[in-house]
Amino acid sequence: MAWAYVNGIRLHYEVHGSGDPVLMVMGSGSAGHVWDVYQVPALTRAGFRVITFDHRGIPPTDRCAEGFTIDDMVRDTAALVEELGAGPVRLVGTSMGAQICQELMLARPELVRSAVLMATRARTDEMRRAMAEAEIELHDAGLALPPRYAAVVRALKYLSPRTLADPDRAGDWLGLFGMAAPRGAGERVHMEFSAMPDRRAAYRRITRPCHVIAFSDDVITPPAFGREVAEAIPGAGFDVVEGTGHYGYLEAPDRVNDILVARLRQEDLVAERP
Repeated sequence: MAWAYVNGIRLHYEVHGSGDPVLMVMGSGSAGHVWDVYQVPALTRAGFRVITFDHRGIPPTDRCAEGFTIDDMVRDTAALVEELGAGPVRLVGTSMGAQICQELMLARPELVRSAVLMATRARTDEMRRAMAEAEIELHDAGLALPPRYAAVVRALKYLSPRTLADPDRAGDWLGLFGMAAPRGAGERVHMEFSAMPDRRAAYRRITRPCHVIAFSDDVITPPAFGREVAEAIPGAGFDVVEGTGHYGYLEAPDRVNDILVARLRQEDLVAERP
């Protein structure tokens, strides 16, 4: 295991391959090794050095159960880039990880070369706010849902109906979700980040080349949310991957990886905007 001691915590990270660095920023409640199945092999084959890490709240990184903010996670990400001497770095983030990337480009633009932002948004709406609040209430009530019920709810929430219509794939996903570890105190903090303020005006100040990838059947961050981010960031590109949900980078990895590699290479041709 590799460790960085940043902002008063012990942060776990891994480095794969060689070449120009790409920092992968995972979403809420998930470990950095989720990238290892599909994205890390594709990017290392494309000639990139890929860095993955576990956010505070996700073991083996410190749990920080006393609480933290999205700004703390942005500072952690910046400190890791500096610790590894990787800046300016290409970023790939999904969901909360994309939100961290967006805020990092505002707070420390000199550390960022470009970004691909998946399943992202610039604000919340009433339904997603209610969803986040309901999940927090359920967690705080201390109720343990039956594992199979929790797996079914998670599948309906994060996957595309196209995936769920395939009995073999649905069965595999239900089995995987059924083995998920219980959420810890750090992940409880991650839940609070779903109720974000409207950042569209702020994102107009981002100057780094960006590309947004949305997933057509995503109920957590629908494509309209991703389009808002692309429209706010000057010059940002936008793609929708059809037949995928919030976990589209796992449901359709080949299609997503083709976009990632193309965009990470293409940004070399894009001059920095004033």
